[in-house]
Amino acid sequence: MKRVLLVEDDPLLIDLYRERFAEEDWQLSVATDGRQALKMVDDSVDLVLLDILLPELNGFEVLRALKHLPDTKDVPVIVLTNLGSEQSDKDKQLALSLGAIDYLVKSHHTPDELAEVVNRHLEPA
Repeated sequence: MKRVLLVEDDPLLIDLYRERFAEEDWQLSVATDGRQALKMVDDSVDLVLLDILLPELNGFEVLRALKHLPDTKDVPVIVLTNLGSEQSDKDKQLALSLGAIDYLVKSHHTPDELAEVVNRHLEPA
């Protein structure tokens, strides 16, 4: 069973994703702020879905920390955000330069589409 950590602070989205992801063969954990996320990620997590706008530490700070720690530097991170504006290209470039494997705008992807993306990244190479 794959372990996925969802880092999201919107209770409605957490419920929506939890309901959809229950159909997958994943063990889903949820962190609602950046500090909690850093405490929950270790090398047994197979993938992190990371929001950018978070309490405590923002997603970029979390991503930067994860990629600098020996135990978490190889954990794949997909940035999942609602930041979809003229700033989104810069944010996407920053996320990818910090080590994210993908950058998705929540409003552009249904939970089903998100599950497909996650499954693609979880498949063995």
